[in-house]
Amino acid sequence: LWRFGYSARLLKTNHFRTAASNTSFPAVWMLLAQYSGRIPGLFVVVKKNSFFTMPETVEDKANLELYSPHPGVRGMTLLNREAFKRTVVVPVLKVKKEIVNVLLKSLKHTVLQRPGLKRVVEDPEDEDNRLVILDPHRIPEFSLGESEQEVLKQLNVRPEVSKYNLELTYENFKSEEILRAVLPEGQEVTSGFSRVGHIAHLNLRDHQLPYRHLIGQVIIDKNPGITCVVNKTSIIDSTYRNFQMEVLAGESNLVTKVKENNIAYELDFSKVYWNPRLSTEHGRIVQLLKPGDVLFDVFAGIGPFAIPAAKKKCHVFANDLNPESYNWLLHNCKLNKVDNKIKAFNMDGRDFLLGPVREELSKELPEQRNSFHIVMNLPALAIEFLAVFRHLLVGESCGAAGLPTVHCYGFSKHDDPAKDIQERAEASLGTSLDGRCSTYLVRNVAPNKEMLCISFQIPADVLYKRPCP
Repeated sequence: LWRFGYSARLLKTNHFRTAASNTSFPAVWMLLAQYSGRIPGLFVVVKKNSFFTMPETVEDKANLELYSPHPGVRGMTLLNREAFKRTVVVPVLKVKKEIVNVLLKSLKHTVLQRPGLKRVVEDPEDEDNRLVILDPHRIPEFSLGESEQEVLKQLNVRPEVSKYNLELTYENFKSEEILRAVLPEGQEVTSGFSRVGHIAHLNLRDHQLPYRHLIGQVIIDKNPGITCVVNKTSIIDSTYRNFQMEVLAGESNLVTKVKENNIAYELDFSKVYWNPRLSTEHGRIVQLLKPGDVLFDVFAGIGPFAIPAAKKKCHVFANDLNPESYNWLLHNCKLNKVDNKIKAFNMDGRDFLLGPVREELSKELPEQRNSFHIVMNLPALAIEFLAVFRHLLVGESCGAAGLPTVHCYGFSKHDDPAKDIQERAEASLGTSLDGRCSTYLVRNVAPNKEMLCISFQIPADVLYKRPCP
């Protein structure tokens, strides 16, 4: 049902919902059979005491040829583009070249719409005619339907379908179709990747590794602007947040340029952490800030929180332990002309909190002129760093209105990830956050692994070891 997109429609049908909730599995399929005649495209075959399969259709056979490379490429590990050629027989209409455009508009749902393939070719037997290629899915057994015949009659075109040998080449197939034809049948195909400037970043599984160089070259061929493909070969290092990678295809230049939320960054992808999937989260946090606010970015990387915050006229303190990240942070501050608005540090996160952050809070918090935000984007470890806030400002004068807000990231594999993140944050802080925090699901990192952000104002009794008046 999900495949055909009809689940929502069926679930909204009271009769079906009520009956299905009180019916055994085979009986539910019997109900679907009753509805199959009323929903276009839904066909259900019911067989007693057996599994249910979709019957083979003409469309399935057409797909097999029109959208599949030559079967001989199965198991190929070194890309040979010539081997993907194949010739398929497709239906065509012979028409005078003067009416080709009119015909294409009139039969737009019947004409072949395959990207990269010409819909009109020359007639080798008559230069005054053209051959219009029809979609074999819609012309089963090379026979026109009544509606198509009526259109042709109005245009004074003979409703005679001919057969045409169409040559398909490597260029005509999509990357997923190519990889599906090459990799062993039934195994997962990789065609998705993260794009970082001119670099495509893959996370290949073990069964895909023998084909990794071919996969890399296919991605370069099918994605304009990609000139380098890399595969991660180790987990992210928790200290510097980078990982080992192998160049699969293309140039070995890993210094690249990216643009996120209208801000340009430059980086060496092999030495610093960058994840394009976090652009929305970077923007979400920056939107919470107002001009004049103070941002402490504990694990700043190359600046995706710090630089847009500085451009928003916030006062920014940005830190990263990785010397490479620190250097690229300085570079990107200059690139975006905010180097005089960001104080950058190359320190351990705890030392940054106990040093520059504590010093600035001690000086500015009592006056309560600005809002203070602390971003801690190191999801593997950041929650452990929350313990630093215990009694961080003990002995200092306090004002409850100016308590800093923390945005701390973490991973969770728990059935209730929001509850898990909150409980772990409470354990680090030594206090309850019930009614004083919010959690936000950032993204799904892997099956049963979520990345979340928990936001809260540091309780006064945690920060000062006493309540504030």
